[in-house]
Amino acid sequence: MNKSDALHTRALRVLPNGSTRSAVWFEPYPFYAASGAGSRLQDVDGRDFLDLTNNLGVLIHGHAHPDVVQAVQHQAAAGSCFALPTPGEIELAELLCERVEAFERVRFINTGSEAVALAIKAARAHTGRHKIVKLEGVYHGNYDFAEISNYSAPDNWGNEPQSVAVLPGTPPGVLDAVLVTQANDVDMLQRLMAAHGGEVAAVLVDPVPPRTGMQPLQPDYVTALRDITRAHGSLLIYDEVIAFRFGYGGAQGRFGGDPDLTALGKIIGGGYPVGAVAGRAEVMEATASSVSSSGTFTANPVTMAAGLASMRALDHAAFADLDSMGERLRNACGEIINKLGANMQVCGTGSIFSVYFHQRPVSDYRSYFKTPEEVAATTAFHRAMLDKGVLIAPTATVFLSTAVTPADEAQLLDAFEFAIAQAC
Repeated sequence: MNKSDALHTRALRVLPNGSTRSAVWFEPYPFYAASGAGSRLQDVDGRDFLDLTNNLGVLIHGHAHPDVVQAVQHQAAAGSCFALPTPGEIELAELLCERVEAFERVRFINTGSEAVALAIKAARAHTGRHKIVKLEGVYHGNYDFAEISNYSAPDNWGNEPQSVAVLPGTPPGVLDAVLVTQANDVDMLQRLMAAHGGEVAAVLVDPVPPRTGMQPLQPDYVTALRDITRAHGSLLIYDEVIAFRFGYGGAQGRFGGDPDLTALGKIIGGGYPVGAVAGRAEVMEATASSVSSSGTFTANPVTMAAGLASMRALDHAAFADLDSMGERLRNACGEIINKLGANMQVCGTGSIFSVYFHQRPVSDYRSYFKTPEEVAATTAFHRAMLDKGVLIAPTATVFLSTAVTPADEAQLLDAFEFAIAQAC
């Protein structure tokens, strides 16, 4: 029995299913991490991996970036938390506001899920309305209202999207308060808002939804989102917990949208727990006194220091390099697919891409939805990549970092070709 297996056996005695994070779970058990440096990760059994999960997009500079380590060490030595504000939260908020036109105020929280929840509550408080609209199959964390229809399927999603509970026992009131529409369907959005717009506090979208092909929402849909929400007096909320990595000004700076509120997380914390809501001053100020978000570790000074160091290292050149790397690797993977004649494709934007075991166009959750055969192929592909020393997400998704080297790129492509043969 290796050390990861032994640790898993211990975990089963104290953790449900032996795991705390479902998103990183895979059969028969995940490898347990020991350390990381740059683009590399070592597990407890001494195996070395090229890490292309980067904690599901958090570590945009890879592991233990020296600027981040130095900032954390300095702040930890000065104190890890206080029942007082610290200058770091102002500095990180100023950086974010300088980069994004729609960010006039920022409020920090501890996770991306909490940021989405806070944005929804702020929209309700500002508008006095209770319903929200979200896109079918788009993940926004684990808040009851945000997770509706995250995992709907052909047997329950309806001709037009129904509100489908993720968990048994979801209160009927939650289902009633969430309206669901399809990504990139302007007519459907117009019909939904024409019928319910007077009750809708906000429309919640991810501008680059992972389960719609990892492509930005279509320009006409982005325009319609803004025009329709304004026409009905509803707010537009962007979830950029992942998508903020797509440019110096986030996804909205690159693809447009002009949201009222934006939920943030992942890269803005430099590898430490973080979330934030940013948006227009009139909305943020009006809700500051009526929406509680006073977590014990909110704006934790260690997180603020790590986030500031990480974000300062993400200049225009860094984003350009990440975009170039992503485009280069997607094209190279496409050439391998064509050479092997495999029925699959690579879809993505900027520094993220996913492998799909089909060649149909993907523009919404229904065209993305995986058949059992595609799920099995994805699992086999993920396992084969691990066998070649490349760690990707179990969904066959790659999150690139600035730490990836040309040698790492070569290893990825070698593993990619090997894994196709195992999965197809």
